[in-house]
Amino acid sequence: MAIGSMRRGPRVLRRPAQYVVAGFAAATLVGAGLLMLPAASTSGRTTGFVDAWFTATSAVCVTGLAVVDTGAHWSGFGEAVILALIQVGGLGVMTLSALIVVGLARRLGLRQRLIAAAATGTPQLGEVRSILRGVALVTVSVEAVVAAALTLRFATAYDLGLGRALWEGAFHAVSAFNNAGFGLRSDNLVPFRDDPVVLLLVAAAIVVGGLGFPVWVQIARRPREPRRWNLHTKLTVATTLGLILVGWLAIGALEWTNPATLGSMDAGGSVLNGLFASVTPRTAGFNALDYGAMREESRLVTEALMFIGGGSGSTAGGIKVTTAAVLAFVIWSELRGDPDVTLFRRRIPTQAQRQALTVALLAVVLVAGAVLALLRLTAHSLDALLFEAVSALGTVGLSTGITPGLPDPAKVLLVGLMLLGRVGPPTLFAALVSREGERLYRHPEERPIIG
Repeated sequence: MAIGSMRRGPRVLRRPAQYVVAGFAAATLVGAGLLMLPAASTSGRTTGFVDAWFTATSAVCVTGLAVVDTGAHWSGFGEAVILALIQVGGLGVMTLSALIVVGLARRLGLRQRLIAAAATGTPQLGEVRSILRGVALVTVSVEAVVAAALTLRFATAYDLGLGRALWEGAFHAVSAFNNAGFGLRSDNLVPFRDDPVVLLLVAAAIVVGGLGFPVWVQIARRPREPRRWNLHTKLTVATTLGLILVGWLAIGALEWTNPATLGSMDAGGSVLNGLFASVTPRTAGFNALDYGAMREESRLVTEALMFIGGGSGSTAGGIKVTTAAVLAFVIWSELRGDPDVTLFRRRIPTQAQRQALTVALLAVVLVAGAVLALLRLTAHSLDALLFEAVSALGTVGLSTGITPGLPDPAKVLLVGLMLLGRVGPPTLFAALVSREGERLYRHPEERPIIG
């Protein structure tokens, strides 16, 4: 019996989801240790554990919430650590490991395929290899192109030396593609709010990173045949474009006359910044406007966009656009009395509907619980704390400005939310409580009264 148990190995990390959770948690602790080094700060002093852990978690979970001024507090070494954590977090700790395995061994075993599938959101194990190739190709290509373009812009339009322009270009390109939202200026991208080149480059990188690697693999296979894209790709692209348009129109209309945001700009600047303010809540976290000065209605729209997030298997967080779209069509089909939920002439399985409902309700419960705890821990308003909680769980990084002043217990709570938002509530709970096998029986059916 003992020999058999030894052959089966430890039961602690037998599921792929557990490797994902453990990998992200370990990366945050390693990052915290590096950021606590005196060399990581400009002052040469050790940064406290909570602030270092918060920053490392925000970077690994590609969130962007900051408790210290990124450009002023961290040294070049500290900024490099943050950049490396962003890249690792964007690719996914387990995805990065699988890429190394592919590069060295040219093959993946079943366990590695399961781990990579869990990390990338790949629906079928047979697609893991193509997804991983897509990860490498899209990541390197987009980051390199955006970094080169931003470097040229910073060097020519902002009188930065080539070395500094190259560093800022690379840092913002990686941060944008990975939907991290970290910037090297005290006020993030506010100094560039009148620069369409910088804002549009960053916005393009955000959208590309937020669509998801499975989507880009599908697009690369059939770039001129959108009708032949699979359902996931069609749904992700259509919902993403729809949300960007709705958010652009809503935020633009609500803030058009607000002198603290769009009201002080000309028409072109207002249109540009309205678009950017609609793109960045897709879990990117960059801000060219002061969200603390926004109207409450605009912040509510932003919270909705942050809650939904980006595409599955992407660098983005949130409940994901496919989840939101499936739930919307579940409601529409129920109102119409349709027996099936149909999208793009494809029927959505009941299991997928249940998964979408579970993800959304878990996120609602987590946000509500976090806000309740934050209200007990701080003296901030419900509006500000709700914005902070949704931003953390959606791995967005936008804030009304209250993050640095939060007490340590509140920061630790946000660390937990960021981790949950990155690995996903279903992944975490599956790692802890999922069953070894299928249930071999079903109970009798009885219908309760609904409504």
